[in-house]
Amino acid sequence: MNTQTYQIAHRFREVILNGTWIANTNYKDQLSGLYWEIATQKINSLNTIAVLAQHIHYYISGILNVFNGGTLDIKDKYSFDFPPIQSQNQWEEFLNKFWNDTERFAVFVEQMPEEKLNDVFVDEKYGTYRKNIESMIEHSYYHLGQIVLIKKLLLQNR
Repeated sequence: MNTQTYQIAHRFREVILNGTWIANTNYKDQLSGLYWEIATQKINSLNTIAVLAQHIHYYISGILNVFNGGTLDIKDKYSFDFPPIQSQNQWEEFLNKFWNDTERFAVFVEQMPEEKLNDVFVDEKYGTYRKNIESMIEHSYYHLGQIVLIKKLLLQNR
């Protein structure tokens, strides 16, 4: 299959679930098997790995809500506000939700009629579906780079 929506969905899966083409890694590679104490450890004023992952999930979940017929309820000012993760179990539950929502997002994009990519996303000020989906991919790579660096800093001292 070589449709635009399939290609975009594939790129989205790459950054979160299974790719190595752009960054030589992905969220799942970086976060699976990571102990919650490391994911939540603070370095100076940097965000934690957990907060960055939750931040990306926040946007995936918000856009997914629109895909499923809901409203756009996400706000930038709340995109870093999450209850603290306090156990390995909570961390694993979050990661499972992150992976599952990512796959649901990708499946929606994959099955979307190509012409919908150029439709307005919720309101003209937000641009098109294409712009929002591609921005989600770019935004994810941006924070993936931060996660990789923070993880290196945390693990070099162990």
